[in-house]
Amino acid sequence: MVPVFAQFRVEVSGVGLTQLPIAIASFKGDDQSPQKIAAIVQADLERSGQFRAVDASGAKLDETTPPDVSVWRQKAADSLVAGSVTRLADGRYDVRFRLWDVVKAKDLIAQSITVPQADLRLSAHRIADLIYEKLTGDRGVFSTRIAYVTRAGSRHTLWVADADGENSQSALASPESIISPAWSPNGLQLAYVSFEARKPVIYVHDVATGKRRLIANFKGSNSAPAWSPDGRSLAVTLSKDGGSQIYSIDANGGEPRRLTQSSGIDTEPRYSADGKSIYFVSDRGGAPQIYRMPSSGGNAERVTFSGSYNISPSISPDGRWLAYISRINGAFKLQVMELSSSTVTSITDTSADESPSFAPNSRLIVYATQQQGREALMTSTLDGKIKARLTGQAGDIREPDWGPFMKP
Repeated sequence: MVPVFAQFRVEVSGVGLTQLPIAIASFKGDDQSPQKIAAIVQADLERSGQFRAVDASGAKLDETTPPDVSVWRQKAADSLVAGSVTRLADGRYDVRFRLWDVVKAKDLIAQSITVPQADLRLSAHRIADLIYEKLTGDRGVFSTRIAYVTRAGSRHTLWVADADGENSQSALASPESIISPAWSPNGLQLAYVSFEARKPVIYVHDVATGKRRLIANFKGSNSAPAWSPDGRSLAVTLSKDGGSQIYSIDANGGEPRRLTQSSGIDTEPRYSADGKSIYFVSDRGGAPQIYRMPSSGGNAERVTFSGSYNISPSISPDGRWLAYISRINGAFKLQVMELSSSTVTSITDTSADESPSFAPNSRLIVYATQQQGREALMTSTLDGKIKARLTGQAGDIREPDWGPFMKP
């Protein structure tokens, strides 16, 4: 993979109802560090929608200095983070931090992480994860990764990046379209559709080595790969027997097994987190709607009823939410449905949303959209109150997919 300079700048907008006020002091040694650890931690926490930054400029603190909590109480901070970053003789960096509960005047976590320079950003994301989990009870997603596709002229590139969009690395470049990247459950592989053969063909790509294997190149179209939660198979859309239908195929390739038998177009399969169901899009009722069927095939039940055009389903890992794109008065808008109640919330004011994908903790959604005439990746909280724009520098940005938690 080829690292490139940052393609993104995070801009957070909106206000949540119950944000935790946190002060993050500049880390001792940040001035000499190639990455500003405190700023990365703060941006991560703000983007989550759960935290509001309290001004800590000018504070001279590190992880060894007990703070004067009365000062931070006056600033209305509930928590305080301080730390240090030190370059070691072997070129690696020792990153340390401590989290204090200002209200109770006690420390909550202290940790030291030693990393090579290339992993300084990752160390900051891991610190943000630890703080997030300690203060919210949910697992943080800042050290996870996203995949997305750019098009610049005739060049199409599949990228893997940090969850904040920084530290992009090219996984694949092609003069032909690349679409539908999908992370494997272990985060080590990406399935995608390539048009190199002048038709859609499905590959699985090993992220670390760049090696790939052909999964589906049958007659007609091969598209929309989705991993089963155990990683052993993929649900795919094939037109080899006529119309587009959904099939299951082994993750190493082989003979596909047909799952749908409709006269319409069935596409965009997505497994539920427990692997028992597949959500998919079908026009069997006359217009595209989202349906759910057993993962082995069988009777499908319709899930979306508001609007006449609903596509691109994404299921939250906790199984509670369905995100999808609905065409409303000619605009394509991101919707979130609570599956238990079928309550639908429209969470954007943009009109060209596409490709929603949930964070692995089910608390955020990444999606592609257009703002001021430019393609952008956005993250949003599920209520739409806090959004962060990850602004691309080159070409159209689309098809984001949020990767899973990685094994430590």
